[in-house]
Amino acid sequence: MTVTIAREDTVAVVTVDNPPVNALSQALRQALVDAVAELDADAAVRAVVLICAGRTFIAGADVNEFGKPPQPPHLPDVVARIEGARKPWVAAIHGSALGGGLEVALGCAYRVAVPSASLGLPEVRLGIIPGAGGTVRLPRLIGPAAAVDLVTGGSPVGARKAEGLGLVDALIDGDLRAGAIAFAGDIAGKPVPQPISERVVPPVEAGLWETAEKAVAAKAKREVAPLRALASVRRASEADFASAMAFERETFLELRGSAQAAALRHVFFAERAAPRPPELAGITPRAIRSAAVIGGGTMGAGIAAALRDAGLPVVLIERDKDAVERGLANVRAIYDGSVKRNRIPQAVADERMAGVVGADDYDLLADTDLVIEAVFEDIDVKRAVFARLSEICRPDAVLATNTSYLDPNAISEGVRHPERFLGLHFFSPAHVMKLLEIVPTDATAPEVLAAGFALARQLGKIPVRAGICDGFIGNRILKVTRAQAERLVLSGATPASVDAAMRAFGLPMGPFEAQDLGGLDIAAFQRKAARARGETPFAPVADRLCAIERFGQKSAGGWYDYQPGDRTPKPSDAVAAIIAEEAAGRPQRRWEEAEIADAIVLPMVNEATRILEERVALRAADIDLVKIHGYGFPRWRGGPMHYAEARGLAAVVAVLDRLSADGLAEPPCEGLRRAAEAGGFSALAG
Repeated sequence: MTVTIAREDTVAVVTVDNPPVNALSQALRQALVDAVAELDADAAVRAVVLICAGRTFIAGADVNEFGKPPQPPHLPDVVARIEGARKPWVAAIHGSALGGGLEVALGCAYRVAVPSASLGLPEVRLGIIPGAGGTVRLPRLIGPAAAVDLVTGGSPVGARKAEGLGLVDALIDGDLRAGAIAFAGDIAGKPVPQPISERVVPPVEAGLWETAEKAVAAKAKREVAPLRALASVRRASEADFASAMAFERETFLELRGSAQAAALRHVFFAERAAPRPPELAGITPRAIRSAAVIGGGTMGAGIAAALRDAGLPVVLIERDKDAVERGLANVRAIYDGSVKRNRIPQAVADERMAGVVGADDYDLLADTDLVIEAVFEDIDVKRAVFARLSEICRPDAVLATNTSYLDPNAISEGVRHPERFLGLHFFSPAHVMKLLEIVPTDATAPEVLAAGFALARQLGKIPVRAGICDGFIGNRILKVTRAQAERLVLSGATPASVDAAMRAFGLPMGPFEAQDLGGLDIAAFQRKAARARGETPFAPVADRLCAIERFGQKSAGGWYDYQPGDRTPKPSDAVAAIIAEEAAGRPQRRWEEAEIADAIVLPMVNEATRILEERVALRAADIDLVKIHGYGFPRWRGGPMHYAEARGLAAVVAVLDRLSADGLAEPPCEGLRRAAEAGGFSALAG
């Protein structure tokens, strides 16, 4: 049963039980409509409590219905039926009341919640807007300004803030069911509040809509849904309820079938599946209750902070006492910054910092469950670390390297019990970036690989299994991005035009801006190692810039010039001269913005297809997650693989053939041609 009804004197308790998150399936919607009818007809019932079993209130729509035509009763009708009930309904909220769940709660006469609950309308994150009155009832309840924040941002608010907004009528400490029944008993004999649908929207301050539109547009960049959600809230504030509901529903239905909504649904499902890959089903991960980090630099400190944020005690090991103090200072700076930005209170920062022990003594790690090495990217240095750890740590302790490019198989040579070794590639800043590439070696045991995924869940990160190759998934594709960017400037584009085109495509910054921020010397070091392996990386201009020590912002000049204290990139005459020299004799052309994006993104897709063919990545969606969460690929485009499939792989192949004929890209690989013939990347799976 999805819904049961119990009676406590004159209060009926309607309990929703539709695990795991009480999603609004068709059966549940029908059961709620039936419950209203039954209780309306029961003269002994004076008030109704709507509560949910399990770990949460109604957490939103049923994801199994995403992309499919909704079946009646439709949610707006369910909400209207609850709102029009003859007895007052009280929504008793624990866990999360999100999307349709909050809209159901808005149909109730009252809302009560435990202090730990959260409430929100996250639909814009799926490329749609609320479709059951969320944008119409909310401004009538809490005012237009607060409604704009909730609806266009998509982030939930805690119950205490919700109470302050007027979204929640009372907080229930202790047992929610008993408290909600007592609340319902108290209000049963009182006049029922005016239904939200019949209330007047409070007047707005002058200029609210214009200010909100600028703010929402700036934050949304090229996402459509946030601005459409704002328009729906505005319509609700300026029109009658029925007209506003019609506008909201029309907008919802239009966006539901949009390309952006399809892309965002794809990402949603990929993120949902990532922490528990099917190949690890039934495997029990090794337990991780304590952790250590070797190396207290920027990366090591970020990893330590991420571990502490997840509640794990951490030992930070450095080579000597001075380095230990610097490492601890790096971790402390992370928490000081969080306090300064009002992300955590000082007491939380102090508690987390107290859980980090700094030392130069490896013997402290004898009973540690997980040790992550984050030292300099030199294989001999890393091997020396693991030789020491092999002597000290328990045989079942998980040992991990945070290498970005080096071969974990080679790093683990000589490690005792190599089955407990794997790569954990964090992205900087490690306490912020959500991506974690998990790289098993040939010897990694399944339960150790599973421990990596369990750790990612504990850290709140998006894990992706990556096979071993130079750069794994993300950095291997990044090399293609950089090479293509250079091909463009050698054929008539400028660094500024390339960066502008990629920002217009949806990236937070272009490839040349990104190189200047990260440092050109890092990629130069990697190219040097590649040449030592007999490879021939393509970076004629970048190599010359590094030769004259133009490493980016750190040296006041890279692809751009920088003034002291100013990170604004300025076109560089010196760089233009080098580009002109290297471009001599090459055909030149005028590049349109869309052509520039194609010349960078589609070769990325081509390389990603090779990665999929080689099973360095097991799923196309995993590549999308890597590029979205590690490299800023626009989420609303769904990642490069989804983008290519949505565009049509045959069209992608055709563009790559043209670029290849002009010497501006590698030709499409055979896997991409096969996928184009089959109509999707699923043809390469297996």
